[in-house]
Amino acid sequence: MIKDYLPITKEDMIKRGWDEVDFAFISGDAYVDHPSFGVAIISRYLEAHGYKVGIIPQPRWDNTSDITVFGKPRLGFLVTAGNIDSMVNHYSVAKKRRKKDAYSPGGEIGKRPDRSTIVYCNLIKQVYKDVPIIIGGIEGSLRRLAHYDYWSNKVKRSILLDSQANLLLYGMGERSIIEVAEALDSGIDIKDITYIKGTVYKTKDLENVYDYTMLPSYKEIISSKEKYAQSFMIQHNNTDSVLSIRLVEKYKDNEYIVQNPPSKPLEQAEMDSVYALFYMRNYHPIYEEMGGIPAIEEVKYSLISNRGCFGGCNFCALTFHQGRVIQTRSHKSILSEAENIIWDKDFKGYIHDVGGPTANFRHPSCEKQLKHGVCKDKQCLFPKPCNNLTIDHSDYLELLRKLRRLPNVKKVFVRSGIRFDYLLSDNDQRFFNELVEHHISGQLKVAPEHISNKVLEKMGKPDVNVYNKFVKKYNDINKKLNKKQYLVPYLMSSHPGSDLKCAVDLAVYLRDLGYMPEQVQDFYPTPSTLSTCMYYTELDPRTMEKIFVPKSPHEKAMQRALIQYRNPKNYRLVHEALILANREDLIGFGKECLIRPKGNKSYSNNNSQNKHNKNKGKGTNIAKNKRKTIRNVHKKKKK
Repeated sequence: MIKDYLPITKEDMIKRGWDEVDFAFISGDAYVDHPSFGVAIISRYLEAHGYKVGIIPQPRWDNTSDITVFGKPRLGFLVTAGNIDSMVNHYSVAKKRRKKDAYSPGGEIGKRPDRSTIVYCNLIKQVYKDVPIIIGGIEGSLRRLAHYDYWSNKVKRSILLDSQANLLLYGMGERSIIEVAEALDSGIDIKDITYIKGTVYKTKDLENVYDYTMLPSYKEIISSKEKYAQSFMIQHNNTDSVLSIRLVEKYKDNEYIVQNPPSKPLEQAEMDSVYALFYMRNYHPIYEEMGGIPAIEEVKYSLISNRGCFGGCNFCALTFHQGRVIQTRSHKSILSEAENIIWDKDFKGYIHDVGGPTANFRHPSCEKQLKHGVCKDKQCLFPKPCNNLTIDHSDYLELLRKLRRLPNVKKVFVRSGIRFDYLLSDNDQRFFNELVEHHISGQLKVAPEHISNKVLEKMGKPDVNVYNKFVKKYNDINKKLNKKQYLVPYLMSSHPGSDLKCAVDLAVYLRDLGYMPEQVQDFYPTPSTLSTCMYYTELDPRTMEKIFVPKSPHEKAMQRALIQYRNPKNYRLVHEALILANREDLIGFGKECLIRPKGNKSYSNNNSQNKHNKNKGKGTNIAKNKRKTIRNVHKKKKK
C-alpha cells in the first residue's frame, strides 16, 4: 500500500499504476485525511479491503469537468455533502448566509452548493446515467425518509428521490459500504442490492419486501401534521440494530422507499481496526497556499474514544444517526494513536480532547441492551437515570491517567460534552475530582440548555435541580483544590415549549447567577430530530399533546434578548417581553429588576459587569454601547 494521500487527480491515479478507480468519492468538504472526517474513514476502509478510491473534493457544480476527473469508475460513485449538513454549513438559524466554512480552504464560504448531495448526484447523472450512485453522510442519513425542511418550510421527499441516487447508507457506514462494494464487485446489479442493513433503497413494488411496517404515506404526512408526528415516532423508535424493523414509505402506487434495519454497531476490535488504518492526519498539501483547512485545528491532536449516545437529547440527531449503543476503542488503540501524535513536530504538549458525542460514556448503558436491544418506551437518563443504568467512570479515568503519563504530554483536555447528570449519579467521585484537577483549561463547557423544567422536559434534559447540584459540586471541588475555574453553560432559546414566561425565568436565573452569556443559540430545526418534529407539528410526538412553539422572528428575538438582558442593544426587546409576560416587576430600580424604566441613563439595573466578561475584556465595549444607545434615544426624544 502506498502511504500517501489518495488520488485527487488523474495524474495521481496514474502514479499509483491504476487505469481506473473502483469508486470515485465526491465530497462537499475539502480533502482532509484524518479519522475525524467521514470521507477519510470510508475511503481508507475501502482501501484496506482492496478497493481503489479516488477523491473528488468540492467539485465545481456549474459544469461536469470535475466529476469526470477519473473517468467512469468501475463500481460506482460515492457522494456526501461532508462532515456537516450543507444547509447548516451555509445558513444560520435566522437563515442568513454564514461568512465562513471551516471545511473549505482558508475558511472560504461558497465552495459547495446548497443541498450538495442532490446537486452532485444530478451532475453525475448528466454524464454517467448507468453508473451506481451511493449516498451517505449526515446530510443523506437524516433525510433518508420524508422530512421537514426548515429552510423551505416544507416536508420534502426522501433524498433518494430528489438526488436520483440508487442507494443510501445511513449511520456510520463501515459495515454497509463493504457489503455494498462486495456485492457490486461480484456482479450484482445495484437495483438488486436490497438486503443490506443500514441501507435505504427505492422500489416500484413490495413483492419482495417482507417483515415491514408501513409508515403513513407521503401524501398523508404533507396533509396532516398528526400523521407526520406519528410517522416520525415510528422512525424514532427504530434506530436500534436488535429491535428495529424494516420501514416502508409510499409515494405513488409504483414508488416506495424502503429502510432496512440499522447496521450492527462495531465491536471494539472492529473499531480499533478502523482507527488503525493509515491516515495522513492532515489536509491535502494543495490547500497550503490557500490558508489550509480550519476544521483540522481542533481535531488534529484530539482522540476519538467512542461513538453513539444514550443521552437522548431531543434536539440532537445522534440517536437517528449513530444510535444509542455506545461503541468504544480499546485503551491500546487510543494510546497507539496518541503515541503517534505526541512526536509530531507541531505538537505543543496538549491533547485537545479525548471523547466523542458524550465524553464520559465509555460502555453500554446497561447489560440488557446488548442482547435485547435499547428500550423503545423509555430513555436511559430521562427524566431520571434508569435503575438498570450502569454508572461507572473507572475505565475512562484509567484511560486519561495513561494519556497523562505519556512523554511530551503537558495536559490532556476533555472538551467533548460531559453529561453532568450521569456524572453526579456516580457514587465514586474520583473521576469528577480528577476531571477538575487535570482536564480543564480554566473553564468547563456544559449544556444545561435551559432552567425551566417545562422546557427541559421537551428537550429531554434533567430537572434544573440536577444542574444546580452539579454547579455546587463543581465549585466545591475547585475550592478544595484552590483552583479558579469557571463553568460555561450552553443555553438555548426558543426551543419548542418555551414561551416568554420560561424565557423570563431563565433571565432571572442568570441574574441571580451574575452571568451573561456572550453567545446564545436559537433552537435550529435540523432534519430528523424529535424537537424538529415538535417545531413543525406543534405537537409532542411522544404524547400527541399540543405544545407552544415560538416561530416568529420577533418572538425568537425577544427570547434571545432576555438571555442577554444586560446588553443595551437588547433593551427594547427585553422591555417588550417583560410587558407581554406580565413581569413589570422586573422593570425598576430594585436589585431584583432586570432593566430600568425607559428614559433612564442606564438601561441595565446591574452596574457591575459580569466577571466572566471582565476577564474577556468586554467591559469597555459594553460601556461604549450603552453610551451610544443612550445618545440615540435622546436624539429621538429631541426630534
